[in-house]
Parts: sequence; C-alpha cells; structure tokens
Amino acid sequence: MKIIEGYSYHIKDKFFNDIADKYLMKNKENGNYRPHYYAIKDMKDPSILWMIPISSKVKKYEKIIKNKKGKYGKCNTIVIGIFAGNKSVFLLQNAFPILPKYLDHIHTVQGKEIQVHKLLKRELEVNLKTLIALKNRKINLFFSNIDEIYKFIKNKY
Repeated sequence: MKIIEGYSYHIKDKFFNDIADKYLMKNKENGNYRPHYYAIKDMKDPSILWMIPISSKVKKYEKIIKNKKGKYGKCNTIVIGIFAGNKSVFLLQNAFPILPKYLDHIHTVQGKEIQVHKLLKRELEVNLKTLIALKNRKINLFFSNIDEIYKFIKNKY
C-alpha cells in the first residue's frame, strides 16, 4: 500500500499488541477500525510516520482547548478542523510514530478517500513539529511514551 500524506489511515491491531502503551488510542472492539489517524512523515526519517488520532467529539475538546488557551494563552496539542465535511478533532497530544507496515488501509467515506485541506495539513505539520521540538527540549506534551515507541520501531526495520 502506498502511503500518501494528507490522508488518514486505520492501524492494524498488531501495532497495539506490539506496543504496550496505555495512552495509545487503540482500535475499538469487535474488529472496528476506530479511531482513524492522520499521517505525517517524520522530519528526520521519512520511513517513519507520525499518526494523529482524529475524533468526532468536538464539544468535549472545544472545552479543553478553551481551558488550555485560558491557562497557557494557546493550545497546539489539539486542533479542530473540517474533515470529510464535518468538524473533527486532531489530537496531536496523542500522536505517535509508526512504520507503514502497521497501517491496514486508508480511511474512506462512502468508498472515497478523504484528503485533509492543505491549510489544515500545514497547521497540523507546524504544531507537530513544535511538539517534537519541545519534547527534544525535555518539555513533553505527548501522552504516549514516544521515546519507547520510536526506539521499538527503529529496531523493527
């Protein structure tokens, strides 16, 4: 399967079985592939992707964003944007690295692959780059243990 930036994907259960991280947003039970994840190539190693979970719980995250903006003046860990014609939440705080071999299939709506708008794509890329830079300076805003996940996947290829 060819991986194309700007689209979202579903992840194989094997990844979640291989990575024992309680903060990863795993596939729902009964074989459902939810959530789906927006893919961004790693800036240093293009063979690695960063996956950003996409949620439909807009009201829940609007409150969290409002609280973070009130407390910190901004919120770059959660982004709300239009995806597939609906408001969706991109949870950068839950992002993690992965290898393409763990991707199951591209997300479709009524059989059509849905692309993220280029302005939203840019916002997600900038915010992810910022969060990774902060992490490298020992300011961790990620929920998952991305260092351990990164080390695991680097050893897998």
